[in-house]
This record gives sequence, C-alpha cells and structure tokens, in this order.
Amino acid sequence: MKEICKDLADEGQSLDDIVSVISDADWDRETPFSGWTVKDEIAHIAYFDMFARLSATDRDAFEKEMTGLAQDVENLFEITLQPGRSKSKADLLDWWRDERKAMLEAYLARDPKERLPWHLPMSARSSATARLMETWAHGQDIVDALGVVRQPTDRLKHVAHLGVATFGWSFQCRGLEKPEQAVRVALNAPSGGIWTWGPEGAEDIISGDALGFCLVVAQRRHYLDTGLNVKGQAAEKWMSVAQVFAGPPDQGPKPGTFPMHKN
Repeated sequence: MKEICKDLADEGQSLDDIVSVISDADWDRETPFSGWTVKDEIAHIAYFDMFARLSATDRDAFEKEMTGLAQDVENLFEITLQPGRSKSKADLLDWWRDERKAMLEAYLARDPKERLPWHLPMSARSSATARLMETWAHGQDIVDALGVVRQPTDRLKHVAHLGVATFGWSFQCRGLEKPEQAVRVALNAPSGGIWTWGPEGAEDIISGDALGFCLVVAQRRHYLDTGLNVKGQAAEKWMSVAQVFAGPPDQGPKPGTFPMHKN
C-alpha cells in the first residue's frame, strides 16, 4: 500500500501544482470532457476521493451515500459535482486537499488485499490504483484545456496495468464477445525500459509509448492519433473499445480530434 499511496499522493500533488496557480478565468475554462470546466474536474476528483475515504473508513456512511446516488442515477454526475461547484476556488482546493489526505491515510491503514465496498467490491490496493487513474485522466482533461505540457511519469504503469486488466470489461460492458486471441502489450516506460503484459508468442501486439496506451484506455485519445503500433484483429478491436473505468459504455475522441500527440 505504501507504494501505490505514494504514487497516488504524487499524482494528486502534481495536478494540485497546476491548478493552484491558474487564473479564475482558467478555472471556468471548458475541458474536452463532457463540457465540464476545470473547476468541475477538480470537484469530481474531490468528491470521489471523499467517496473512497468513506469506503475505507465508514461502511455505513458509504452505503448511505451510495443509496442516495442510486436513487437518481440519471443525474449522478450533477449530484456529485454540486458540492464542489458551490465552493469558491480556494475552498474547493482546501476540500480536495483535506479529502485527499484523509483518503491516503485510510488506504495506508488497510491491508492491500482487503475488500472495500464500491460500485463493484475491490481490494484496497485496486481502489487506490483506480483513484490514481481517475486523477490522472481528469488531469489530462485539464491540461488539454489549459494547453499545459505535462511530462509523463512512471506512475503511468498503474494506469497501463488497469488498462490491461480491463481488457474483458471493455467488451463486456458493450455486450460484445471478448476475442479469444491473446494480446501482447509492450510499452516504452517514460524513464526507459519496457513494460510488458501477455504471452511473448502472441500474434496480436500493441507496442509504443506507455502514455499513448494510457490515453487510449482512459478514452482521452483515439489510438490512431497516438503513434501506437496495433497489430492484429483482436488488438484493433480492443483499442477501438478500450475502457479502463467502470460504468456504462462510453466512447473516446474520434480519430483526428487530437491529430498531434499531446502530453
């Protein structure tokens, strides 16, 4: 838990360093994600950091919050954004920082294999990994909106691992049959070296920069715009529907939306 919590803390602080110095006008800037503003993105992250804290510390309070959300699923995002939207920029940052700190402390007190409640139960380590992925992905929306260059780090390995682990889910959530062919994933780590998943002898292969793969599975880029080498029918099908996050099926950007590979 110490490793993933340190990386989660660093990911949150990295985004905090970006948004804490931008202008009020930039906080109202629209991002590529569902028309959300930069403030909405931070409100979303803060709310679900709070939600994650409850899952690790107070099951009854978590279930009460979950029940409330389940009663109005169609407006779920609006409900979860409202607490942050109603705050000033300074108060939202304070809330996010407090919830982030409390969430990390809650995770560190848990065994990494302990099951925590969520939409689907997951281990404490998986929950922390999912929070890192969400923080990074919504951070990408923000830097895209601001035109900020964010250098990739080896924290992307957590996102890439989730991307590989959700291979079957990407098809299942769409009611599609998962390809039987194994897919080999070989990614260039930001610090050098290669991260690999899948059998060495697989005919279907995805290779290239880890950043590109993570942007695809988080639906922030179309795979044709990333420079990834995608070989084989199963690999192409996967990259066309890849979805690392839970919930109903969603679609990422169309080809050409981001014609140049942006960091």
